[in-house]
Amino acid sequence: MSDSRRSRAGARRKRRRWASMSDDELLDQRLCDLDLELDESPLRGRLDRLADELAERGLRFRPYAWLSTDWFTPDRSNGFAVPFYLAHPRLQRLEHRLMLEVEGGTQDWCMRIMRHEAAHAIDNAYRLHWKKSWREVFGRFSQNYDAAYSPDPMSREYVQNLPYWYAQSHPAEDWAETFAVWLASGNRWRKRYVGWPALEKLEYVDELMRTIADQPVARRTRAVDEPLRSVRMTLREYYERKQAHYSDESRPAFDGQLRRLFTVDAHDRRPTAASFLRKHRSRLVRHVSAVTGQTAYLVDHVIVEMARRGRTLGLHLKSSSSDTLLDVGIMVTALTMQFLHGGHPRYHR
Repeated sequence: MSDSRRSRAGARRKRRRWASMSDDELLDQRLCDLDLELDESPLRGRLDRLADELAERGLRFRPYAWLSTDWFTPDRSNGFAVPFYLAHPRLQRLEHRLMLEVEGGTQDWCMRIMRHEAAHAIDNAYRLHWKKSWREVFGRFSQNYDAAYSPDPMSREYVQNLPYWYAQSHPAEDWAETFAVWLASGNRWRKRYVGWPALEKLEYVDELMRTIADQPVARRTRAVDEPLRSVRMTLREYYERKQAHYSDESRPAFDGQLRRLFTVDAHDRRPTAASFLRKHRSRLVRHVSAVTGQTAYLVDHVIVEMARRGRTLGLHLKSSSSDTLLDVGIMVTALTMQFLHGGHPRYHR
């Protein structure tokens, strides 16, 4: 690193006094004042890896990236936004505490999303969805996005890259997920998806990328949408909005199911339903989130709402703890799958 860059980095660290603040103090900081730089974060190495993967595939195209409030690729853009919290470990810890997970927080997860966003960017750059062959394989790009979708977890018509069977949500996402799998796995996709109808889509992507590999882009942009430096809301406001989005999805009517698992009779001083659910909350969240593909935050809200209703109804354990835990796990999974098939939108691209 040059002396000038080292000096700028040192000055920036001094301005980032928020990194040592308590969570409550940190939440009052505005996003635009965080003074984050993508190139000085672990994200730089991951973007470099993405560029290497594109180069290994013989592609000239390189997407650009910027920090914003979420993952997204704007229409007609050659680049994509990355959520700001991935640029600093202190912000990742805050995200995890408030949302129970960090979307893209591991290298593998981050690369999966980056490949997905790069697919949207290369589509924009080369206007791929304008091609008749693209429409024949993936469908109409102009098809409306549903507010929600109901995926089939057993379908072999689609590849599996991001959780929640995101390829099934729209032709553009089917394209992006297929490209992401193609880019990541060398030629391993041929073996992984043998016998799947999705293999034909992967073969199409492979052929299409060969045809554009050395071509200049049809549309070149450097514009950015909602860069972090322009976002004046505080972290507290940001998380209030983010939590409200998922909280609104987690309030089903389940009094009948609760009454079947628990009882209003407080005999033998058995624990209350609320205390039982609180005790096993973390275990249930991990298990159900892994099984259903839903966010840990949403699953947690289902459990919290169950505990709240159990307390209101005055419910206590009816069976042994082990039997009740098994039944509660099934119930939480079923309720979460209701959101899944009722169309809870997992990702917003």
